[in-house]
Amino acid sequence: MKLKVAMVQYDANEPDIDFNTKVAMKYIKEAKESGADIVLFPECFLTAYCCPDIVEELLPLEELENDSEFIDWCNSAVTEEEEHVLQIRKLAKELQIGVVITAFTKGEKYPQNTAIVIDKNGDIILKYSKVHTCDFDWERYLESGQEFKVCEFDGVNIGVMICYDREYPESARELMLQGAEIIFNPNNCGGMEPRLKELSVRAMENMVGVAMANPPAPGMGRSAAFNPMVWGENGEVLDNTIIVAEEFYEGIVYAEFDIDIIRKYRENEDLGKFRKPRAYKSQ
Repeated sequence: MKLKVAMVQYDANEPDIDFNTKVAMKYIKEAKESGADIVLFPECFLTAYCCPDIVEELLPLEELENDSEFIDWCNSAVTEEEEHVLQIRKLAKELQIGVVITAFTKGEKYPQNTAIVIDKNGDIILKYSKVHTCDFDWERYLESGQEFKVCEFDGVNIGVMICYDREYPESARELMLQGAEIIFNPNNCGGMEPRLKELSVRAMENMVGVAMANPPAPGMGRSAAFNPMVWGENGEVLDNTIIVAEEFYEGIVYAEFDIDIIRKYRENEDLGKFRKPRAYKSQ
């Protein structure tokens, strides 16, 4: 069994959801023509990963709550039944392709940074909101997600962590403990060189495949995929990199994960199998 993932490297930097949806649909069609099973978009693709200027001032929340720009930004967050999400779902069903689409979605009061996993029938099989929001910056005004989740897509167990989640080993480990075989990482940040090493280690230490999509820009781009396999059958060291895109490349990069080989590797190797939770005292 193989899973072909299309990672979209495109900068949807304007909060024009009509335009961004059309771009997303174009890439989904292109991915289908190339035989992809599922399409992964960068962080907050439909709504754009941006906020009003006043939000970037990092004012106390009580000073923002009555500001019209802040209110409009909160109100622009989408739901699973919002028309643009429905368009993506309809296309996924029509083309029989999976999609990991991203956006600011409505939380209880403020937006959440969310990835929605859509199966080949157009159904939502997982909705994950970023747990580790960037509280050192304007993401402090978002509602953090409360849990990590895994779902089954075409017989493969997949999980999602978003951008800054990657900096916390607990994110990928929790997904692995729930049975994830592939982890998708929608991303929107720079400084990618050390972060690629980080993702490679997340794949290795959890014996999972990892796919990351990031917009092109200086210090950005570098959408990538990593296998968990770092040792061969005879103990030889392997490079677990499947692909790393160029910094400024705009378009789709593809990665094919051989699920049967990954499962065999997980059976034979011992990384993560002999955990000692009784010793893990600090929270």
